[in-house]
Amino acid sequence: MASKQLVGVMLASLTVFALGCSDSKGSAIDGSDGKGANGTGGSLVLVPLAGSSSVGTGGAGNGAPPGTLPTGFTKADVGGYRLGAPITSDTGSGSAGSPASNGDGCGTVILGVIRDFKSDHPDFEKTIASEEGLVEATLGADRKPVFAHAGATETVSGPESFDQWYRNVTDVNLPFVLEVFFAPSMGTTSFQSRAFFPLDGEGFGNENNNHNFHFTTEIHTQFRYNGGEVFNFTGDDDVWIFINNHLLVDLGGVHGAKSATVDMDMKATEVGIVTGQVYPFDMFQAERHTSESNFRADTNLEFVDCGTIVPDVPK
Repeated sequence: MASKQLVGVMLASLTVFALGCSDSKGSAIDGSDGKGANGTGGSLVLVPLAGSSSVGTGGAGNGAPPGTLPTGFTKADVGGYRLGAPITSDTGSGSAGSPASNGDGCGTVILGVIRDFKSDHPDFEKTIASEEGLVEATLGADRKPVFAHAGATETVSGPESFDQWYRNVTDVNLPFVLEVFFAPSMGTTSFQSRAFFPLDGEGFGNENNNHNFHFTTEIHTQFRYNGGEVFNFTGDDDVWIFINNHLLVDLGGVHGAKSATVDMDMKATEVGIVTGQVYPFDMFQAERHTSESNFRADTNLEFVDCGTIVPDVPK
């Protein structure tokens, strides 16, 4: 993938940019089309424009000032991340840090799940092609994307293989907790890594590559819609973002950089959101090809919980 990134941005006006993939841990760059001899990985980016909703600035812990990299986190170009323990239960868990149920906003550490795959998985290191419409327009009841086809597509072997991407499957993937620290600055919080490889040397290992390139990322949080948010996204490899269970960003397939723009006010009626209320934000990404991985996010979206690991419900 010439460059992959997951970007999700929201604020009174916010933008998201997903850039190209590169090596090492972190992300954000490049927007070339196609893969070339050394295809690229993927990444997630959230970028705000203007206007602002309050975002909590916690996350450093131990009374450290906002912006301080939390203990145990790997420093990225901006912010940082920490690969947590392997996930051995399918029961799910609560929010990372404070759930901020009092409405004061989430801290700057967001919880997610990252799953390692082997390169010989039928949906990885295969065809390079953009494929919108891979998933249904509505999130599944188990908060997972639903494959929209009865059989194989150009880049996915079928519903059985796709259902493994965001579920814990013995001998197929190895799930880990992932925490991402967004550094606060001038009303926004940001994460950027030009080489986002949290699983290097972990899980199934690097498989004779210089990095561990084959993984999926899953994030479930909630935000308060204040009005005026605009969402712009550019990325490569699969990225799906659901707002209030409705698909608003569809960058499916294995591809070079692509862009999407969402004006939240224009979509409010379509997805059933009103100002002042809290709604789910669900993001799914897949890094399916060597040789780069970028992740950049800047946002002032008002998150009101710090991420939840949803339970795996057997199909």
